[in-house]
Amino acid sequence: MALNIQPLSDRVLIEPTAAEQKTASGLYIPDTAKEKPQQGTVVAVGKGKKDHEMTVKVGDTVLYGKYSGTELKLEGTDYLIMKEDDILAIV
Repeated sequence: MALNIQPLSDRVLIEPTAAEQKTASGLYIPDTAKEKPQQGTVVAVGKGKKDHEMTVKVGDTVLYGKYSGTELKLEGTDYLIMKEDDILAIV
């Protein structure tokens, strides 16, 4: 599905992965105890700055800081938009 959004400058649009529902030992985690996901898939990438080329590309799985980016909801799906500098690693 094509999104109708193009991040500006060095910004990246990320779709966070779903939080774990169950622990490794089989216990179910209630919604109130779940942590924010810190991993997601890049959905759209800006053009970068004049003196800086973008490192990530669409489809990359990335790790980012727990409180990085701005949350937004488009067409019923949650996304994060953040600067490329807030991305910690490409997995």
